[in-house]
Amino acid sequence: MKRKLLPALLLLGALSGAKTQGQDINREVRKLSMALYAVTNMYVDTTDISRLTENAIVGMLEKLDPHSNYLDPDETKDMTEPLQGNFDGIGIQFNMLTDTLYIIQVIAGGPSEKVGMLAGDRIILVDDTLIAGVKMKNNDIMKRLRGPKGTEVRVKVLRRNEPQPIDFRIIRDKIPVHSLDAAYMADERTGYIRLSRFALSSTTEFRTALANLKKKGMENLILDLQGNGGGYLNIAIELADEFLNQGKLIVYTEGHNQPRENAEATPQGDFEEGRLVILVDESSASASEILAGAVQDWDRGVILGRRTFGKGLVQKPIPLPDGSMIRLTVSRYYTPTGRGIQKPYENGDSEAYNRDLIARYNRGELMSADSIHFPDSLKYQTLTFRRTVYGGGGIMPDIFIPIDTTDYTDYHRKLVANGLVNRIAMDFADKNRASLMARYSEFARYKESFDVPESLMQQLTDLAATEKVPFEPEAYNRSLSLIKLQAKALIARDLYELGDYYQIINDANQSFRAALRIINDLPVYTKELSADAG
Repeated sequence: MKRKLLPALLLLGALSGAKTQGQDINREVRKLSMALYAVTNMYVDTTDISRLTENAIVGMLEKLDPHSNYLDPDETKDMTEPLQGNFDGIGIQFNMLTDTLYIIQVIAGGPSEKVGMLAGDRIILVDDTLIAGVKMKNNDIMKRLRGPKGTEVRVKVLRRNEPQPIDFRIIRDKIPVHSLDAAYMADERTGYIRLSRFALSSTTEFRTALANLKKKGMENLILDLQGNGGGYLNIAIELADEFLNQGKLIVYTEGHNQPRENAEATPQGDFEEGRLVILVDESSASASEILAGAVQDWDRGVILGRRTFGKGLVQKPIPLPDGSMIRLTVSRYYTPTGRGIQKPYENGDSEAYNRDLIARYNRGELMSADSIHFPDSLKYQTLTFRRTVYGGGGIMPDIFIPIDTTDYTDYHRKLVANGLVNRIAMDFADKNRASLMARYSEFARYKESFDVPESLMQQLTDLAATEKVPFEPEAYNRSLSLIKLQAKALIARDLYELGDYYQIINDANQSFRAALRIINDLPVYTKELSADAG
């Protein structure tokens, strides 16, 4: 009789608790409704009920954690498009050059290419709206160029050596958004892949790039996640699966209202053997940390760079009827060793949370690993070689690479911040496109032989002076090699492809250079993954 009575009492208690919780929610909903009714019907001035509702939602969420937030319909669309992997538009990459929309690249197979638009064209008119010389925001321009598939947009462009503007009638279509910025052979045996985000298309893009690099003789891989702020959790799991053997735990999630869920590697992995180095920095977050954490915990590869951002909270999108969305934190994720990666935060204090990277810089963490201190309570051991790793806020790399300040000066930062290096590079490529392509028909020859002319550097300093960035000879000479490298990379991006930009700019990337050195030195690589390294 007692055996029957106990489950009954437990069930009754559970039902009672659920009922009590429901009553509490109903009471608070009525309270919120009464407040909204009072303000909209009794307040001294006119009110916008839609705005009041949004403010109430925002106020509620911002007291929870730094990553639970509300997005209005436009913000929802802007956030989801890059991750979903496509949008409807005309198929161009552009930049603003002296208040004129300058086409950097025409996407292959897209609507603009089909009608004959070219890199270097300047769009001055979209339908009946003048967009040249009016200081229009990029978002406003994109809204005019984008639109539902099958709809028409008319643009007028200026083309060098053409005396009259050219009219184009373009039918919008689905435009792919790529998350893989570059994939190339860094040397005879080492491939390099750079991923900018974890989007729906990322797994397919990665597998395609990996297969192409293997055909070129790739045995080792450098995966660049520097600056990758994350994306979809399931894509991070799929990409980690590419490196880990079947049955190995990749990540698990758990929350107060969410039971533990494990994600394990499947038999389908295209790079389970071969040396692997993953590049991370202080802007690598979320999905990047899941992937890096799983690889580190299983001693599958070397993590190199600086401590990652520290976002270990999982958000669930909750669509609302008007197209807006709540992104609500529902659980935390943990690496295979059980490490929680989320850095500390105080409820509601998002300002201090967002200042964390500045605080790291001020205490010297980006310059020296000795400035980073972990308590013993955050020590964990990897699952294969029992190396020491740490939890409590980001992934601490196996090999620390300080931020490089050698060639960086305030003068250089001002040039970049004002877009001046970009402007002179685009202008140079536009004016000299035909002669450059005739001389450097292939990127490899351009990379090896092209030198940025001094006349272009003179143009840069002259332009800077007109933009109220006074010349600083000592700082200029210190940063000159970096400025030239950046200009050369930007010109390459304009003449060839985005990936070619990284082939050049990586020459100045300390993390990339260290990764290439380590991955080609088997004793050093092996030692980093040994128990002694921890």
